[in-house]
Amino acid sequence: MKKYFITYKPFLLFLGKFLLTYLLLTFIYESYLGQFNVQKFEVDDLTELVAKQAKDVLLVFNQDAFIVPNTREPAVNFFFNEKQMARIIEGCNALSVIILFSSFIIAFSGKARTTILYIIGGSLLIHILNVIRISALCVLMYYFPKQQHFLHGVVFPLFIYGVVFLLWIIWANKFSLYASKTVK
Repeated sequence: MKKYFITYKPFLLFLGKFLLTYLLLTFIYESYLGQFNVQKFEVDDLTELVAKQAKDVLLVFNQDAFIVPNTREPAVNFFFNEKQMARIIEGCNALSVIILFSSFIIAFSGKARTTILYIIGGSLLIHILNVIRISALCVLMYYFPKQQHFLHGVVFPLFIYGVVFLLWIIWANKFSLYASKTVK
């Protein structure tokens, strides 16, 4: 048994760091969400911020967009051209994606400063792309309502997770302690 632990030590360390980080960050996030009363339809501040920023993206382009609190569930209703196009719920804020991204980076950690900066930069990029994703999704669903399931369920998740995967590949190949160091 000891032989297997020695043989698979790098993988087991990665797995342990990943799971520990993921569980810790998820616990912190769930504790944050616990501050809001879902029976009173309270929306967490980050979800409200994402909805506001998605609206602001469209306003920059002189588009008619506004948001209002949902009165039936903890969500923000997003309107485009006077038509409700989306309900922005907690899952739309991309924090669970950022937790997944950060857990992988920490599991494949590099130098502390580089790791922290990459997590901050990557999280910021994911957040910005998520806000743009929500804005674009509302516009596209307005003009292509029959494609709502395809756009929301396939195209945009593929986009956001594709970016996260690309960030992971860059990290693992360029910055992590496991990155190959080739001399030119």
